[in-house]
Amino acid sequence: MAASMPLDPAVEQRLDHLAASTGRSKAYYLREPVPNGLEDLEDFYLASATMERVRKGQEPVYGLDDVERQFGLAD
Repeated sequence: MAASMPLDPAVEQRLDHLAASTGRSKAYYLREPVPNGLEDLEDFYLASATMERVRKGQEPVYGLDDVERQFGLAD
């Protein structure tokens, strides 16, 4: 899937400079952050959605004692 997006002129200028300085294409530097940053984005947004469900009482919450009992770790 191809995707496009407008860039702020200052960002585009920085990107042009980086590409020219390193001999790599601008596309290379635009593709680079996606796979590397996607995991962080998933973690953040999925955690945020989970916290919202917790606040609404729609997500179960377990205390340490509950977890220890469930896994046979209670003293």
